[in-house]
Amino acid sequence: QVQLVESGGGLVQAGGSLRLSCAASGIAFSMFNVGWFRQAPGKEREFVGRISRSSYVDFVKERFTISRDNAKNTAYLQMNTLKPEDTAVYYCAARRSWSTTPGSSYTYWGQGTQVTVSS
Repeated sequence: QVQLVESGGGLVQAGGSLRLSCAASGIAFSMFNVGWFRQAPGKEREFVGRISRSSYVDFVKERFTISRDNAKNTAYLQMNTLKPEDTAVYYCAARRSWSTTPGSSYTYWGQGTQVTVSS
């Protein structure tokens, strides 16, 4: 059974930082590219960025950093200088293809972790 489990969300004051984790099981994690997304209340899901199997990163939003540790089957989203508008549920997703449209067609999804940034 494939699972992606996000963790590390919570309540943080504006200007603070959080590091989200995405732990994968049931897949050969090193063979998958990982995307991060977020969805704020009443808004459409937004693509935050992605990381390739070999840790190439693109489309990542300003103030955010994406990384991965294939030995731990985990990807990370480091978020710095957080703002209230960063409040959302954050999701990770995985897919094999890199060349497909960056923010779509992911095969596996996590359940999400809530990030709330207070002003």
